Amino acid sequence: MLHGKNIVVTGAASGIGQRTAELAHTMGANVFCIDRDTPKNSIGHFIKGDLGSQDGIAATLKQLPAGIDALANVAGLSGTPGAAPTLAVNFLGLRALSLGIAEKMNQYGAIINVASIAGFGWRANIENVKSAVAVEGFPDPAQFCSDHGITDENSYPSSKELLLLWTYQAAHSEVFKSKNIRVNAVSPGPVETPILKQFRDVLGDARVNSDIDRVGRAGTANDIAPTIAFLASDMARWVNGTNIACDGGLEASVMAEVMGF
Repeated sequence: MLHGKNIVVTGAASGIGQRTAELAHTMGANVFCIDRDTPKNSIGHFIKGDLGSQDGIAATLKQLPAGIDALANVAGLSGTPGAAPTLAVNFLGLRALSLGIAEKMNQYGAIINVASIAGFGWRANIENVKSAVAVEGFPDPAQFCSDHGITDENSYPSSKELLLLWTYQAAHSEVFKSKNIRVNAVSPGPVETPILKQFRDVLGDARVNSDIDRVGRAGTANDIAPTIAFLASDMARWVNGTNIACDGGLEASVMAEVMGF
């Protein structure tokens, strides 16, 4: 499905990002892997990049060629580093990279944002989420968090709430629509990756275990990567501005509980 396509994958040194890069390569893509850590087993072209600052984004973009077909925004922080770094990478940096790469992308390209079931509550927090997403550019992350009530404790779910709303908006943004670039999101539940322990520290064992119990097991990177690959491919050419819950049915369970049916 990805034969001959130029695919950029962030967070490619481990977890879902690594598996996405491996799968894209196996499917015939020319892969550009971005991470602040050097992967043990390099796939395609590796770019060491800091996605948590405006300068880091600019330096990364300079190393990418024109003719990109898809960007998989997988890199993310769990919230353990604190609110400012988490928002800088999970939302501000991701948005800046996506907007910056648009001019390097081919017509009918795709951007896939890895969100999370943790962002489920954006509707209940809509006014604050709208206000935060409306801030343009790459503001000072600490001030941004202070202005919008984002704390160390809620930084991870907050970052995913902002990311989901921005995904819906970006699908109809002229910078992407002018080149027929699709923008979608994938929302996993708990996934057995190196970062899962950090999520337990942030969200608590009770929350994580409850989510896992609802669907029978935690997901794996092998469960998530194919959905990202699908959205990057031409098979998803009429899928735009949507969020796919790739979570074994977790969102459906939560929705049924919230809605009382």
